[in-house]
Amino acid sequence: MSKQLVCVQDYEKEARQHLNKNTLDYYQSGALDEVTLRENKEAMERWYIRPRFLRDVSHCSLATTLLGHKVAVPFGVAPTAMQRMAHNEGEVATARAAGKVGAPFTLSTVATTTIEDVAAAAPDTLRLFQFYIYSDREVTTSLIRRAEAAGFSALVLTVDTPYFGIRRADIRNAVALPAHLRIANFQSAEESDTANSSNGNSSNSRIREYVASLFNPALTWEDVAWLKGITKLPVVLKGILTREDACMGVEAGAAAIWVSNHGARQVDGVSPTMEVLPEVVEAVGGRCEVYVDGGFSQGAHIFKALALGANMVFLGRPLLWGLACGGEDGAQGVMDILQKELESVMALSGCATVQDITRAMVVRREMCAHL
Repeated sequence: MSKQLVCVQDYEKEARQHLNKNTLDYYQSGALDEVTLRENKEAMERWYIRPRFLRDVSHCSLATTLLGHKVAVPFGVAPTAMQRMAHNEGEVATARAAGKVGAPFTLSTVATTTIEDVAAAAPDTLRLFQFYIYSDREVTTSLIRRAEAAGFSALVLTVDTPYFGIRRADIRNAVALPAHLRIANFQSAEESDTANSSNGNSSNSRIREYVASLFNPALTWEDVAWLKGITKLPVVLKGILTREDACMGVEAGAAAIWVSNHGARQVDGVSPTMEVLPEVVEAVGGRCEVYVDGGFSQGAHIFKALALGANMVFLGRPLLWGLACGGEDGAQGVMDILQKELESVMALSGCATVQDITRAMVVRREMCAHL
């Protein structure tokens, strides 16, 4: 790539030149008026960093752990669907890039590469598998068994999707997978073909129809207990946005609570995740790990989330932009930038390790006048 891309925003601008309109709209859109989509980003700026000086930062380390596994950086790849629409190598390229950086990678159930192919291509990458509990328990159990057999280290249950959120761009575009791609983790040809076929109703997205058919709106906390009863892998609950659900998740035995508003793609008007994070961290009280995603695109953003108590920050769209720009090299380029930015802000704020980043190192913008 001849252009010098020095930040995530550069990758996003470049990706817009490579992606067709339907794919770009699918990746970048949020629910309804996209208020929460904008707020996810704007909330980052409502927190200011409080740097400390005259501390030895001659040797900085970004290393930390995730569910007992050592990782080189405190950020990872969030589950994002259908990555081969961005680049032919898709999820394989992103998983390999994550492994080279030492970051965890989360595979979406609605991927265009199978569980087994990702595992074979990125055997040294710490891999998590995101899924839903479907009405057909045999389908759910089969996916879990495949993830276990393929060496995935944790299951990420998305809990915020009893129904598909309303995304106007997808409806207008009736976005569908290109003919050469399929929803790879569903082996039935009939199921795969559904994602590429229309029922004649042009007001609905074809992918929307397919994915919506998978969801089970009758799920309750009892289903989390069922899940824990059929697997020995740690279970992460993704999509938590309140202290009440965080506490119930801990009581249900979650290994981690993942603060997420689904990239602002479900309910428009919910809180940005950076505003919810402190509430959830306080409610969890150290009883399990806390992760967060939603709007992160700079090392400083990651620093602020770590200061607010997150154990790990996950990013989705930035990796899609990198993927669209250069496959594995592009995805790694994005993560390299984030790593360098985070290392810089840590050193310039007096933090030699991730453990040095404390709650006292960030303050709400409106509180600065009172300090």
